[in-house]
Amino acid sequence: MANIMDYLVWRGDLDWDASPFNEVDNVILSELVYVDFSDIVPQVGAGSITLFEANERFFAQHTEEEINARVSSTKMAAFMMREMVKTKRFKDILLADYVDDIRQDEQSQFCAMTVDLGDGRCNVVYSGTDSTIVGWKEDFNMSFLSETPGQAEAVEYLKRVAADHDGPLRLMGHSKGGNLSVYAAVNSDKALQDRIEIIYSNDGPGFRDTMIEQKAYRELIGRITTIVPESSIVGMLFEHEEEYEIVRSSGSGAGQHDVMSWEVKGPALVHLDHVDGKSVLMDKALKSWIGEMDEQQREVFVDTLFGILDEADIRTVDDLANMNYTKFVELMKAKSALDKQTQDNLRDTLMKLVQKSAKTVAEHLFSR
Repeated sequence: MANIMDYLVWRGDLDWDASPFNEVDNVILSELVYVDFSDIVPQVGAGSITLFEANERFFAQHTEEEINARVSSTKMAAFMMREMVKTKRFKDILLADYVDDIRQDEQSQFCAMTVDLGDGRCNVVYSGTDSTIVGWKEDFNMSFLSETPGQAEAVEYLKRVAADHDGPLRLMGHSKGGNLSVYAAVNSDKALQDRIEIIYSNDGPGFRDTMIEQKAYRELIGRITTIVPESSIVGMLFEHEEEYEIVRSSGSGAGQHDVMSWEVKGPALVHLDHVDGKSVLMDKALKSWIGEMDEQQREVFVDTLFGILDEADIRTVDDLANMNYTKFVELMKAKSALDKQTQDNLRDTLMKLVQKSAKTVAEHLFSR
């Protein structure tokens, strides 16, 4: 089935007057921000660059072999960009306000940019988790922190770029980027919120109850568009009060999180009536598992798990995927070096997840 790459061929000759911004364009921009634009796209308030020129600079610095060697599915963003510059629709769009901030000490990974399509709107695009382990740890930290450093930075970023750009705003992002787009909107002042036309969360995790109970969140619900694939896992995490759109994916399991697998027909994604049953079961099991741990237990589990990776010098997803036997031994040594209480807590927490998953499946089978 067709995907966003096919959309670029089908609709690429239409400018924004002929075919206004739509949900597929949102997905494309949310994928584009995964490209490493360091030293290519100007920083906040330092001007802009056309996508055409950004593409030229990027591929002058990176080879196809280097990009393909990466494990993360987001590597496809660079190849998507190369197709975008062949189109009338995207070639001359302007990229600006690029931030790529990784702080190991604060366990924070934040990346965002703005995009000017020439239609009078400022598109604020937040990146999801990159290939760094610290970025993934920040995602896990959402289970016990009322605000992660990345969420706080997302709010400040929106304030800064909104002050530099006139007119309406669109906010969007994939995965953690979707979470950040909603969080930044909810935690902005009323004058800024009034400028926001729409907020897209593309398979982004939800929030803790304290967030969705806020008055500002409820006032913005009508402008939040949450899109999840039929077997969503990430996008079903935590709580969502808003309605969500379900789209068909050619991927399987966790692979459906990759927007390259989302199916497209004409100027829209292919929508479905309900999520896959397996996604519902996984969602129920994960929420039950997380719900039985208090905040301290969640923090200990996350710190222990990622502490093991840190001790083994695992810094990126590529490091983890390309782990050789020596690295694996180091990882096991790191675990054995933990005190007995910590080892027991780690084992018991993981065992509870297995038990919750089995119980959820059993309850589903016997209730049919």
